[in-house]
Amino acid sequence: MSTMKRKAGAEAGAEPKKAKQGSIMSFFGAPKPSASSGSASASNSAAAPAPVPEPVAPKFDKAKWVASLTPEQRTLLQLEIDTLHESWLALLKDELVTKEFLEMKKFLDRETAAGKKWFPPSEDVYSWSRYTPFNTVKVVIVGQDPYHNHNQAHGLAFSVRAPTPAPPSLKNMYIALKNDYPSFAAPANRGGLLTPWAERGVLMLNTCLTVRAHEANSHSNRGWERFTQRVIDLVAARRARGVVFMAWGTPAGKRVLRVDAKRHLVLKSVHPSPLSASRGFFTCGHFRTANEWLAERYGPQGRVDWALTEGASVLGEGSGEGEEVGDGPGKKGREEEKDKVEGEAVEGSVVKKVEAVVKASVLGANAGGNEKETAVETKGAIGKAEDDENAAPEVQA
Repeated sequence: MSTMKRKAGAEAGAEPKKAKQGSIMSFFGAPKPSASSGSASASNSAAAPAPVPEPVAPKFDKAKWVASLTPEQRTLLQLEIDTLHESWLALLKDELVTKEFLEMKKFLDRETAAGKKWFPPSEDVYSWSRYTPFNTVKVVIVGQDPYHNHNQAHGLAFSVRAPTPAPPSLKNMYIALKNDYPSFAAPANRGGLLTPWAERGVLMLNTCLTVRAHEANSHSNRGWERFTQRVIDLVAARRARGVVFMAWGTPAGKRVLRVDAKRHLVLKSVHPSPLSASRGFFTCGHFRTANEWLAERYGPQGRVDWALTEGASVLGEGSGEGEEVGDGPGKKGREEEKDKVEGEAVEGSVVKKVEAVVKASVLGANAGGNEKETAVETKGAIGKAEDDENAAPEVQA
């Protein structure tokens, strides 16, 4: 079968490439008019408003701003000066010098001085800002607490670097994706690196940006919540032509209460944790709904390609795109493996395996076509339920 293929993203651990100005300007041009609201717009119960010019930020002189800091501020904010992308630094500079933020930085210094290990590594705390500069944001996924075991958190909500396997919540996100895009294939070797999404404009932001090792929520209510709320508010206010906000779980939902649902698309669901995913997350449809809304506003180029395997794409569903080329030995086996995505769900006090399996639809089979649908099936028990939904499998350093 002939097909077009697209590159899925950068290799693990690589620093992000600079976005091409032409494509970004094309995406954030005036939204396309639409005669009908469509399924994405209908979820907001309002037609898209008329285009609004986005505010033009004055040129930011980083060196001048750094020179204006007091010696104490400069010491406390060295990490922000060195690692926060300049597009975000220009907008967040006033927040950084507030008493609340500086007190939070003093707290982190005390943690370090006391020998307390915290994650992610300091150089990764703001990796979200470098992978997704402000002017490239299309979608915001609101996370909660960073993963708190070794070799897990690296600054992007839900994402983990190899060799850490995808945590349960992320595996359940793969099932939801498989429901929306049957051609989606989970990364090889149980991978969980989401940098390709970040480089395509998906801001994956945790509410709290650091955590003490093996102690969930240990850095909550120290100042990060105010800072990340400012990030969300800035996107909502300054990306005025519209972006998609995905808020999974009650805490994330509270973070988007101030977002103008007439200007942006706000999608809410239960959290993908095994503790809650079976209550509607698997079939929430957020990934496809986001793309339908983005395409309606900005044209096909505004969509996000959710594929995570090199050379694949989910954007051509219905036209053969993203499917494997050619026949030959072993193709059936490869298709069967690709067409199954596994996750986890809790029933009572037992963790059970959940599989998203792609099957030919009745309509497609009767018509002689190759239409597909995804069935979510619960399999046998695989373990005992844990209380901590942020925990992921430990990988020793």
